[in-house]
Amino acid sequence: MALIAPIALLGCIGAVGAVALNRVAKKFYVYEDPRIADVESFLPSANCGACGQKGCHDFAVKCVCNGSLTGLYCPGAGDEGMGKIAAYLGLTAEKGDTKIAIVKCAGMPATKTPLDAKYRGPRNCAIMNLTVGDYACLQSCLGCGDCVNACPWDAIHIPEGETLPVVDQTKCTGCSQCAQACPRNIIEMRPTGLKGRRVWVACSNCQKGGVTRKQCTVGCIGCGLCVKACPFEAITVTNNLAHIDPAKCKTCGKCIPVGPTHAIQYANMKVAPQPPKGGASESNKPGEKPEV
Repeated sequence: MALIAPIALLGCIGAVGAVALNRVAKKFYVYEDPRIADVESFLPSANCGACGQKGCHDFAVKCVCNGSLTGLYCPGAGDEGMGKIAAYLGLTAEKGDTKIAIVKCAGMPATKTPLDAKYRGPRNCAIMNLTVGDYACLQSCLGCGDCVNACPWDAIHIPEGETLPVVDQTKCTGCSQCAQACPRNIIEMRPTGLKGRRVWVACSNCQKGGVTRKQCTVGCIGCGLCVKACPFEAITVTNNLAHIDPAKCKTCGKCIPVGPTHAIQYANMKVAPQPPKGGASESNKPGEKPEV
């Protein structure tokens, strides 16, 4: 009997609280267009930010409230998903300028970039970058997989026994999460290119050629031979490092074989001689017929 009064009191407090919460919810209720939830269902729910919005919900809000899809594109949904959104809203979707991640390093394992120290600590790129890391090249990939953990699409991984990340071009949506996670900025987002053809310099070392040679056998030494070989003026050398402008590059392949260290790598192209050796993302594997 002694417990009845306290239990009844708690019940009354709960009932009063429920009524109060119900009235507050009704008073401050914010109407949301039901089409927003429908549009969001066409999105991958990765909240990767590649669309330039805070997440998939904010992107759906923009699509519905703007009354136009101009400037709105979700790389994860792709042209197909954006087409569904456009059909549902009665609007016109824009074609996406899709990009893909490339790795600007080909220097590991240690046969290409010599070990300079033995890092002992958490296997985390951001933390390791506070030290000198393991390798002589201070612009090399640290190989701890921060980019792998950041990718919401399972599009980048480090093969067993290797240390360089490899990008799966069939899964990468160009969300740039991997690039943002890399403390050394060796991951770059580049246009996918016509028929998926891409050419890039797989190096981030800005040291002079002699120093780079000591640090890495496949690093760019800034010799400028690729600049002379390019008929489209798409290659420049700045701070001892070559860079290929994807807007000017016609993927002719003339720059690929001329460098003494074979720092230029490519994807989905048929080029002679053999593909450069190194752990580049997406490069055609020896023995495989490249896509053309």
